[in-house]
Amino acid sequence: MAACAQELKTLEELAPLVGASDESTAKELQAHLESLKKQLDGMELKTLYQGPHDRNNAILSIAAGAGGTESCDWVSMLLRMYQRWSQAKGFTVEMLDYLAGEEAGVKSVTLLIKGSGAYGNLKSERGVHRLVRISPFDSNKRRHTSFAAVDVVAEIEDDTGIHIEEKDLKIDVFRSSGAGGQSVNTTDSAVRITHIPTGMVVQCQNERSQLKNKHQAMKVLRARLFEIEQQKRDEQLAKEYSEKQKIEWGSQIRSYVLHPYQMVKDHRTGAETGKAQQVLEGEALDPFIEAFLRWKAAQNIKGAKVKK
Repeated sequence: MAACAQELKTLEELAPLVGASDESTAKELQAHLESLKKQLDGMELKTLYQGPHDRNNAILSIAAGAGGTESCDWVSMLLRMYQRWSQAKGFTVEMLDYLAGEEAGVKSVTLLIKGSGAYGNLKSERGVHRLVRISPFDSNKRRHTSFAAVDVVAEIEDDTGIHIEEKDLKIDVFRSSGAGGQSVNTTDSAVRITHIPTGMVVQCQNERSQLKNKHQAMKVLRARLFEIEQQKRDEQLAKEYSEKQKIEWGSQIRSYVLHPYQMVKDHRTGAETGKAQQVLEGEALDPFIEAFLRWKAAQNIKGAKVKK
């Protein structure tokens, strides 16, 4: 707020000095205007963090859908995108679970992304992501369509009121099959937990300790169960959750086209760009996140008016 006030004061002082031929002062004035706009946009976005857990850490999972090896490679591309975006934001990324594809890429992966506002930003990514490109695995260089599902929940504290009975859990241990190299564990320390009442399955294998992996897996399970409870309190969100769509054509929230042209388009907000490679590098993802936050805020306002 203080920075904005200072920029505004500078603008007020510069404005009367700009003459018809005073190009340098005009450029300085324009620079201050752009700086002020950027600061105001940032302040506006902060007001769009409306959820009670928007400033929490995020648990982000990516799973391959229809498309076989193509989709596993697509998961690895999305994984890199979110890792690079998170690092640019100053967030810390921990890999909780990693399952490699049979031939290439990643079948599924779960990340814990730590940083203030991580969930508030990344909740925009929940849904099916579609990729269209010339396949690097096709000797005939044909165009392929791949799908991957992204799920995002907020990391929550243990005192949320979510009580999990031991009798409702099926716990399996297995040998870790991490991302490779020294990170692959040679003991049965990886943990898979099945929540019997819901059929929800979570697993963790990033730690060498079975106890620590169980603790992390329980944290993910509790966060996902809490998310369901939160959604049930809102009829529309509960409906969206119950109408789970298949990870295939027609259910995507965003499309990434690399051939015959380059474009990324969000089908909820209408936001789009031709800078597909920059988006996949994590450099141009923010406009889609910001568009979603504004779109969601508008949806909430409409919903509030309807209820009245």
